[in-house]
Amino acid sequence: MNEKLTDIFGIDVFNESVMKERLPKETFKALKKVMDKEQPLSLDVANVVANAMKDWAIEKGATHYTHWFQPLTGITAEKHDSFIEPASGGKILMEFSGKELIKGESDASSFPSGGLRATFEARGYTAWDPTSPAFLKEDAAGVTLCIPTAFCSYTGEALDKKTPLLRSMESISTQVVRILKLFGINDVSKVECSVGPEQEYFLVDHNKYMMRDDLIFAGRTLFGAPAPKGQELDDHYYGSLKERVASYMKDLNVELWRLGILAKTQHNEVAPSQHELAPIYATANISTDHNQLVMDTMKKVAKRHGLECLLHEKPYAGVNGSGKHDNWSLVTDKGKNLLDPGKTPNENIQFLLFLTAVIRAVDVHADLLRLSASNPGNDNRLGAGEAPPAVISVFLGDQLDDVVAQLVATGEAKTAKKSEKLDVGVKTLPRFSKDVTDRNRTSPFAFTGNKFEFRMVGSSMSIAEPNTYLNAIVAETLEEFADRLEAAEDFDTAVHELIKTELAAHERVIFNGNGYSQEWIEEAARRGLPNISCFIDAVEALITPKAIKLFEHQGIYSEAELRSRVEINYENYSKVIAIEAKTMIEMASRKYIPAVMKFVKNVADSVISVKNALSVADVSAQEEILSKASRLLSDAKKAMDNLSDGLARVSDISGAKETATYFRHEIVPMMDALRAPIDELETIVDSELWPVPTYAELMFEL
Repeated sequence: MNEKLTDIFGIDVFNESVMKERLPKETFKALKKVMDKEQPLSLDVANVVANAMKDWAIEKGATHYTHWFQPLTGITAEKHDSFIEPASGGKILMEFSGKELIKGESDASSFPSGGLRATFEARGYTAWDPTSPAFLKEDAAGVTLCIPTAFCSYTGEALDKKTPLLRSMESISTQVVRILKLFGINDVSKVECSVGPEQEYFLVDHNKYMMRDDLIFAGRTLFGAPAPKGQELDDHYYGSLKERVASYMKDLNVELWRLGILAKTQHNEVAPSQHELAPIYATANISTDHNQLVMDTMKKVAKRHGLECLLHEKPYAGVNGSGKHDNWSLVTDKGKNLLDPGKTPNENIQFLLFLTAVIRAVDVHADLLRLSASNPGNDNRLGAGEAPPAVISVFLGDQLDDVVAQLVATGEAKTAKKSEKLDVGVKTLPRFSKDVTDRNRTSPFAFTGNKFEFRMVGSSMSIAEPNTYLNAIVAETLEEFADRLEAAEDFDTAVHELIKTELAAHERVIFNGNGYSQEWIEEAARRGLPNISCFIDAVEALITPKAIKLFEHQGIYSEAELRSRVEINYENYSKVIAIEAKTMIEMASRKYIPAVMKFVKNVADSVISVKNALSVADVSAQEEILSKASRLLSDAKKAMDNLSDGLARVSDISGAKETATYFRHEIVPMMDALRAPIDELETIVDSELWPVPTYAELMFEL
């Protein structure tokens, strides 16, 4: 990179600086009020913005624009239109109107809708989201102006992940402002959810990737014996970057910085060929858009380097999977972080009230948080000694745990543990203040100084839903708190009593110990905490009476929108597992079994040849190998046939839930049964005959 970082950062973004430079002063002021939710957008303002946006994009080489949106597929979508309009004399004009900026149209029946749209009801709309800046994307198609938008049906239901997120952000802002007014803070008009998602991923050589149908179609290896070396030496974590990986990261950073994405941290993760990228915080909406761009850019840049980026939660069995830690906090429009405890958290009643609200919300709606971090891939990762368990709990750390214990016991916290100096016993090394508490990597929902880290989210997932649900449940609790406190005769007495009462009622969800231990699972059951083991068991959380009441009252989802998402979740699970099962059958029948048959024949021929050459030859080793390989080959064939029969029976099942349940409890075990003998055969069959790259080749040969 020859350019200065400060010169390229945000160069491809139509951000506030660009708008301020290119828009008339009054238009910019009007647009800022729209962005700050102080007034609605007028067509006159949109026309001026559209023209300036078009001129800026064309100057940078753009020929097309697109309404960039996030349907319920979990990835992004875009339809490109050129700026050209016909003019007299066979000429063209480059035009872009406010109407085209504000509204686009897309086929709403071709995206997941969960019954909200029938095939013959195709119309859907994309609506400009002025709170997230437009940007330029360059690829083989040229330069395209991308306009972040929401996506809804002709009848107004949300068909995307952005619309509910925006609704939830407005909801929690309203309730937080109410609480702040009770504390005499009247100059705050808006509160934003500040979010920073850490993104884990794997890299693999492109040529090896193309030799694995499972990586191509499923995003993960469906077969594979462990490599001789995994992550047991802990030598990959934070290790020196390989040249190929470092080159990739360098180009990735430049691409992201040009898009105004605050990519900050990069390093090797625990598993071989696993890495992580972490950004600086942004509002939940912009952070969600940025994370979608991060994932897209990771894949695009990887191909330039002869690599493939794997975002699946569990690409390889037996080593760490990939998550996406969602760091969440509340920040006022004056820049104050409401989850900052200060030096004396025991005396910070405002902080303690917000802390109590989060704890209560997580306890009451643990099932929703569990669902928000669920997808088929995360079923292979959660609770596997590498990621948080399925039981939702809150880690507070020593200092806050002690404060909470005092409040529950006496209604008053007189002390708070102080930071201490760390002395490692070397005079030349500095003594510095350590944090007041340790970290807990086994906790699903951990307080980490001035924010909560939701550690369960899967690496391939959009962070829209986790933050939508989190905003919603905290907004509900804050609304209840505000109602009670506004009606109180003595605010000070009421707020102290509320904190004590609610902490006592929901203290059960606080856990600072080892979340991986069996003792905790048993203790969680005694506490009455839900343990939802898999994705499909979590789905119904969306349509419980408490969930419907929550989302409808907060104006985030209608009941119809909730039921549509239940249907989509079940259908998605079934489709994903069906693709994996079909891929396994294809690989077993056309690659593994033929390779093993060739190996068995070679061994059998060896036995015969040796016996013919030596009348008293000892061929027990060959016969043992032949017997074992033949037995495993037979097991694999039977398991493959069983899986094929199991898939054939799917057509006899009616109902999305019933079908998903069948896949989870019948098909998945059949897949495991097919994998087992083939993985064992990999350890026996001649490597020259083995038809696909092994784990050792995939993870260590970059």
